[in-house]
Amino acid sequence: MKLDNYERKILAILQEDCTLSAAEVAERVGLSTTPCWRRIQRLREAGIIARQVALVDRRKVGLNAQIFAQVKLNAHGRQHLDEFTTAIRGFPEVLEAYVLMGPVDFLLRIVAADIEAYERFFFDKLSRLQGIQEINSIAALSEVKATTALPLDAV
Repeated sequence: MKLDNYERKILAILQEDCTLSAAEVAERVGLSTTPCWRRIQRLREAGIIARQVALVDRRKVGLNAQIFAQVKLNAHGRQHLDEFTTAIRGFPEVLEAYVLMGPVDFLLRIVAADIEAYERFFFDKLSRLQGIQEINSIAALSEVKATTALPLDAV
């Protein structure tokens, strides 16, 4: 679906605050309420607006450690790729998982209460998965930038 300028503006606004009413969004983009609402509905139906969620501050709920784990599978492990990905999807500690090209096979973003909690997750769950050759864990010290907003002007 090709986005016009109004749709880009609507998406930019909703990426910042999806609790706004269609009338509030319409006012900000310079449309009347009904056409704006219709555009929002089309964006939802097209799957461009995939879902609307509340973003929770992980630190305020006690998840103070953020770890990036680089996982390399052994040759035998690649045969069990579906099992590995299913297991990863089942771990609530893993917020994001990416299949990579290069020296490692996966990059995982993991949260935990603290490093000791991550250590328990590492030894009790992650390292027990079949086919893993190597896991390199990198703890994030601070967050310089974190956003969920896509750069719509770039497309």
